[in-house]
Amino acid sequence: MSTPSAELVPLPAKRRVAQLVMLAFAVVIVMGAYANVGLAIDGRVPSGMLTYGLGLGGFMLAAYLVLAKFAPWADPLILPLVTLVNGLGLVMIYRLEQAKMGGASATNQLVWTGVGVVLFSVTLIVLRDHRALQRLTYTAGAVGLILLVSPLTPFLGKEINGARIWIGIGGASLQPAEFAKLALVVFFAGYLVAKRDVLALAGRRLLFIDLPRARDLGPVLITWGFSLAVLVVQKDLGSSLLIFGTFVAMLYIATQRTSWVLIGILLFVGGAILAGMIFSHVQDRFTVYLHPQDPTLYNKVGGSYQLLQGLFAMGQGGVIGTGLGQGYPDKIPLAFSDFIFPATGEELGLTGLMALLMIYALIVERGLRTSIAARDPFSKLLAGGLSFILAWQVFIIVGGVTNLIPLTGLVTPFMSQGGSALLSNWILIALLVRMSDAARKPPPQAIQDEGMTQVFQR
Repeated sequence: MSTPSAELVPLPAKRRVAQLVMLAFAVVIVMGAYANVGLAIDGRVPSGMLTYGLGLGGFMLAAYLVLAKFAPWADPLILPLVTLVNGLGLVMIYRLEQAKMGGASATNQLVWTGVGVVLFSVTLIVLRDHRALQRLTYTAGAVGLILLVSPLTPFLGKEINGARIWIGIGGASLQPAEFAKLALVVFFAGYLVAKRDVLALAGRRLLFIDLPRARDLGPVLITWGFSLAVLVVQKDLGSSLLIFGTFVAMLYIATQRTSWVLIGILLFVGGAILAGMIFSHVQDRFTVYLHPQDPTLYNKVGGSYQLLQGLFAMGQGGVIGTGLGQGYPDKIPLAFSDFIFPATGEELGLTGLMALLMIYALIVERGLRTSIAARDPFSKLLAGGLSFILAWQVFIIVGGVTNLIPLTGLVTPFMSQGGSALLSNWILIALLVRMSDAARKPPPQAIQDEGMTQVFQR
């Protein structure tokens, strides 16, 4: 019996070596940014730089080893790209902490990053076949709805900054909507795989659009009504927009019908206008969006002060930025959380923000490539839905802080300080990595050798 040819065995090893080099390069970039902050503020390298560097590098090495063992054929770019974004978030939080901004803590964020890597690893180890999630379609839907409405539970839910989207567990707070979005994407994928043929049926043709049958509008109307309920009851515009937008996008992926997208846009815009006319907190968001420079709104509690400070910061940064450690990002309220994007823009400038958006675009692109390469409809929808929800969240955040759309309260994935969003996004990346491994792994091939058939894995 002969050994497999060199083309069949070393390929995953070569890919993993390249991934390790890119991962190390990402950590080096982050450590260079840490050093830059310290040199700009104190004229010396930060004393805790080695601790942060070893911590981040150790966590990512652990994630790499788990990935190499349990998902050797996975896309080699996803983990280094996520490491770079997560690390730059740590740098900005550290910079704000050095500016004595209350609430900013790079140490806490590093700890949450470690917990996120643990959940990433556990997901890869436990979930050997992501297609098993399809059997949990309606269970995932029920779990997602329970998590989404759990902040309304008496004595458990907490209202912070006007939105009731938190639950208190001891002295800690958790935002269950961040985990609900993952469960709901699993539900949407399973449901649409089962019902896509029915939903793709055309009804009447209006101009150049084939409208769906009236009887098939039920799922869209139910999701629309539920998203409006979240907007009205929990005052959570971000989760409402995220859930409904994701469902419509996955519906389009499943049916390839533009009519569903148009119906979804009309429903959400109509619902938002209706909610703005009836409920004051929704109306206030739109008023700030339309008239941010109104002096009465600027000085009003919950007005446009935060938004304009972010816009001023990005304007101050210009094209190349003031330089890390040389701006005033601490002048922006909640710059370590909701407004970390404009805080980054002040010190890295438009150039840095474009580079950051390109990294997000690459992560989404790798997820969409996984969706295209997937061999079964459920995997295609799940990978497409997870990729879209990441891109959609970045768009909602960037659109809000640049006043392209009203502010929603969502946070920038992997960069903003906070445990709930960071943990759920690491689980999202683990699911993409698992599906990428399944999609890129070649099927067994028969090789004839001295009259005997041997089966080797590429």
